[in-house]
Amino acid sequence: MICNIKALGAFFLTSLIAVSSTAGQITGGSIFRVERTNVLIFVILFSAVILLYTRWAKRGKPLFIRKIAGLDAVEEAVGRATEMGKPVLFVPGIEELDNMQTIAAVSILGRIARITAQYDTPLIVPVNYPLILVAGQEVVEQAYIEMGKKEAYNRDTVRYVAGEQFALAAAINGIMMRERPATNIYMGAFFAESLLLAETGNAAGSIQIAGTAEPEQLPFFIASCDYTLMGEEIYAASSYLSREPILLGGLKGQDFIKILLVAMILIGTILISLGYGEWFRSLFVTE
Repeated sequence: MICNIKALGAFFLTSLIAVSSTAGQITGGSIFRVERTNVLIFVILFSAVILLYTRWAKRGKPLFIRKIAGLDAVEEAVGRATEMGKPVLFVPGIEELDNMQTIAAVSILGRIARITAQYDTPLIVPVNYPLILVAGQEVVEQAYIEMGKKEAYNRDTVRYVAGEQFALAAAINGIMMRERPATNIYMGAFFAESLLLAETGNAAGSIQIAGTAEPEQLPFFIASCDYTLMGEEIYAASSYLSREPILLGGLKGQDFIKILLVAMILIGTILISLGYGEWFRSLFVTE
């Protein structure tokens, strides 16, 4: 046993030396690439800011987040559906689960499911991919369990309806006209079917909240929905609704870095315009 451990240790030591030697040969005798120091500084700064905001959030320090009208209206919209005795329809886009917008939509679905579970409001989630079906069922079931309503959970809440773009749109439109949901929530990646869905929901008399990062579809949602989350607001929705410290820390950290980058761009533009920008430029560009 001891011999095996020694042999394993010798193997790892030999491998480490070989990797170090190879890295040194590739970088001209140095493991660390000095010309990429600016990237290292940026990564350390970015990580430190996120950790700092996360720590503040865990300590209960109030962190300012700009109000998003569409998210503030979610609970009111679900409450309206409860009063009317009608379901809430949630559509998590039409892309696969590897799409960032779909991941954000599934996360938002968990928050919506908690509210519908609390109010005992029926929830309908039509999807077009098996992976989203499984993920959606898991998220909704977990939301019902957390709210102490496991017995009220129905596995058919998240249902597979079609695997093709316009077949999915036709199926969802059929659900709208048959079930007459009081609230329609569209979150995720949408394309040519966006106006078909939103116009049908509007004709059915539903309150509609939409969110997408597809710029071409935003005008259609803005024109036909009551509230619209634009661009990166859909990615901030989960943090906004849950107020979990880790998510809030990440959101605030990203905002801080964005402000810093904008400031650097403005400073660089001014310096280069005045002819003093070569040193400043060398901080960010590696030759």
